[in-house]
Amino acid sequence: MSELSRRGFLGGTAALGLVSIGSATPADAAGAAGCPPPAGLVTVVPGDPRYEDLVLRRINQRFKARPAAFRLVHSTEQVVRAVSDAVLSRQRIGLRSGGHCYENFTGDPAPGVVIDLSGMDAVYFDSARRAFVVEAGATLSEVYQRLYLGWGVTLPAGDCGSVGAGGHVQGGGYGPLSRLHGTVVDHLYAVEVVVARKPGQVTAVVATREPDDPHRELWWAHTGGGGGNFGVVTRYWFRTPGADGGDPRTLLPKPPATVLKGFQQWSWEGLNRESFGKLIRNHGAWHERHSAPGSAYASLVSLLSINKGPGPHAFPGDLFLAAQMDGTPPGAAKMLNDYFAAVSDGVGGRPGITPVAIPWLASATADGQSTAGSAGRWKGKSAYLRRTFTEQQIDTAYRKLSTADPAIGPAMLWLGAYGGAVNAVDPAATALPQRDSIFKAIYSVTLPEPSSSAGDATNLDWLRGFYREMYADTGGVPVPGEVNDGAYINYPDVDLADPEHNTSGVPWYTLYYKENYPRLRRVKSTWDPGNVFRHPLSVQPDR
Repeated sequence: MSELSRRGFLGGTAALGLVSIGSATPADAAGAAGCPPPAGLVTVVPGDPRYEDLVLRRINQRFKARPAAFRLVHSTEQVVRAVSDAVLSRQRIGLRSGGHCYENFTGDPAPGVVIDLSGMDAVYFDSARRAFVVEAGATLSEVYQRLYLGWGVTLPAGDCGSVGAGGHVQGGGYGPLSRLHGTVVDHLYAVEVVVARKPGQVTAVVATREPDDPHRELWWAHTGGGGGNFGVVTRYWFRTPGADGGDPRTLLPKPPATVLKGFQQWSWEGLNRESFGKLIRNHGAWHERHSAPGSAYASLVSLLSINKGPGPHAFPGDLFLAAQMDGTPPGAAKMLNDYFAAVSDGVGGRPGITPVAIPWLASATADGQSTAGSAGRWKGKSAYLRRTFTEQQIDTAYRKLSTADPAIGPAMLWLGAYGGAVNAVDPAATALPQRDSIFKAIYSVTLPEPSSSAGDATNLDWLRGFYREMYADTGGVPVPGEVNDGAYINYPDVDLADPEHNTSGVPWYTLYYKENYPRLRRVKSTWDPGNVFRHPLSVQPDR
């Protein structure tokens, strides 16, 4: 469920409409030179044996995907045709690359169609644009392996390998290298988007970050504006701002040769309210001191998992702190051990495991292509933190999490380290506005199997109550302020748009986009005036 997962720490032209591929270059064609032509546009409908396999190709199994058809695409031209067909037949469109979504945005635009981009998974270098191309269906594991083994470079994206690039990038994806190199969108040079700008006209447009590009606002909207809002992304181009020359080995960040990983754990039996509070304050204070851009600890990233109640969990310890950092500088092991010592000072608990050095790629792809770490039936919520939790929030977390409840499935609060180079970017430079935070918080509960309306309701009520109490001072949601800074659009939560759960008077789009939302609406009005691409939390046209 998390872009900083615990598992990762451990281990043809359209027949309809107008096709305009934008400024296609010889390098675009060269990327496919010598390769067989892509498979055709595939349509799978109920009754086809393949349909049920595609139904299962999702992560959050709380939702049942039963569209009128799945359309499997393998080229931009096929995406143009699939969108044209849906627009002409007035069918809702769902978009899916990896299928990871906290809500049902990618799975069931009933009675519409799901356009599945998993067949578009190429990763290559475009010499004309001096940038790396990543197709939307490529998974993060595929991206890391191809960039690193081919050129020795990488992107600071998430560590759940089965996540698809398509939605991950659009929401402003982050991961273990983000404190050192920023978010993935900080390296986004260009994006190819299939849009429905006029009735009966579906086109593919390339938008870049170049100041004189007339399509630049469309590029900007894809630097954190969220998936499924403006069109279908088919390709991304990545090049770090300021990178010069044509040598691809110098145009994206190089990852550390090795990373050091260590762990620390505590049991609820060994903690009371006082020691729990000290642990949370220690943890927060350390990150407040070391989350500025350029910090000596910029390469350190951690995830504190606080499980509900004593008992067996996926990993040892009711509270589990995993951390990693660049293992190549002299003294790196001491720095990591000093971090664990600072967090556990005066708290006790089991000492951290001696840091172990692991080659970077092995660490980055530890989650592989498996979805086991994210599958199941669950509900999640998110928040950014500018400072550590208040005493009221610490009280609430202790009361809600320290005791077991057999009626509640596995539940937890995750605190993922953030900041560093992410906070060096102006909030208006990209659509991603949260640029002074130290943590992303994730609240989750796993619903019982098999599903039951009573069991689901009990667990959902518990999670919603927990979240509401954590933000009781601001209407039950993390309204931007001294401590909180809204929520993360890649972890969508429809409750934020429900006045029963959000009593703050602050609309959901402000929680996600802050002052950038009006600009996103203008982009929406320009590129999708008919609101073809929509879901329950989609950007709305401004007219």
